[in-house]
Amino acid sequence: MTKIKDLLEYSLKSGASDLHLSVGSVPMVRIHGIMKKLQLPVLELSAMEAIKEEVLNENQKKIFDKNLELDFSTAIEGGRFRVNFFNQINGLSAVFRTIPAEIKSTDELGLPPILNQLSMKEKGLILLTGPTGSGKSTTLAAMIDYVNENKSCHIITIEDPVEYFHSSKNSMMNQRELGQSTHSFSNALKSALREDPDVILVGEMRDLETIQLALTAAETGHLVFSTLHTSSAVKTIDRIIDVFPAGQKDQIRSMLSESLLAVIAQKLLKNKDLNGRVPASEIMVANSAIRNLIREDKIYQIPTLIQSGGQDGMQSLDHDLQRLVQQGKVSREEAATFADNSEIFEKGVF
Repeated sequence: MTKIKDLLEYSLKSGASDLHLSVGSVPMVRIHGIMKKLQLPVLELSAMEAIKEEVLNENQKKIFDKNLELDFSTAIEGGRFRVNFFNQINGLSAVFRTIPAEIKSTDELGLPPILNQLSMKEKGLILLTGPTGSGKSTTLAAMIDYVNENKSCHIITIEDPVEYFHSSKNSMMNQRELGQSTHSFSNALKSALREDPDVILVGEMRDLETIQLALTAAETGHLVFSTLHTSSAVKTIDRIIDVFPAGQKDQIRSMLSESLLAVIAQKLLKNKDLNGRVPASEIMVANSAIRNLIREDKIYQIPTLIQSGGQDGMQSLDHDLQRLVQQGKVSREEAATFADNSEIFEKGVF
């Protein structure tokens, strides 16, 4: 029978970002963005049930039986994992995402200096966006760690689950996990506002109440970090406003125009040597011109301001991709796959 400890140890040794287990399929790992089958037999239901029994505690089993899916974190000697158990038509499945033990700095991750500058702001909303597996949590951890090292303040994180552990450095760190130390993002955020925070990280803005509370927190003197699964600054602003009923949209536009500091829309690309991945990002910093466009419902004009906003630390995704190609970090073909305007890479315009 396949032992979960052996599989997780292999994931760590091979540098896999994810281990995929699914009844009716051969176990697979994702290494540098590419899925690879392991030399193992197809997983049977009995094997997956045994893994579930070993990994989940009694309370987690009850939650899984009720919700048919479950997010949590677990650890073995040498590493931690973010885990999602879920049901599919053949039975049980699980994905174990490796959480690096070390929090890398923005420099080590190859991220621009504007991210550290934004992290030192006194108040406002900073949003990290992108698809699942685009490095949002890793970038957020680097930004929070920068605050922790360079400011004396109170930082509260609300996560599902806690991925990176932060020890208190120059700041006091309090990390809360859904299901373990709070029942919902919105409850924890309401509570956080009574806990004298300076910086609040909300793992994900999942619903109207959480979005409204995050905007209020940012508006009332707190620095708020959060994430959304959107692919650009314009789509992020659209998503936030669309959550609210028609009668509230103008008010939310006004709140967002006042409180939004930046949107960092991130992608992860395979590097040129195919032995790792590198981040590329669109960065929108909310200057007075962008705030006016949000307030006046003219966000379709924002990409033009991003392209011309280099002096404020802004960059378009294609501009960052050009940098990565010119530095020899990614191939033109890989850049073209992610680019908003793939022709500039396919035709070698630059």
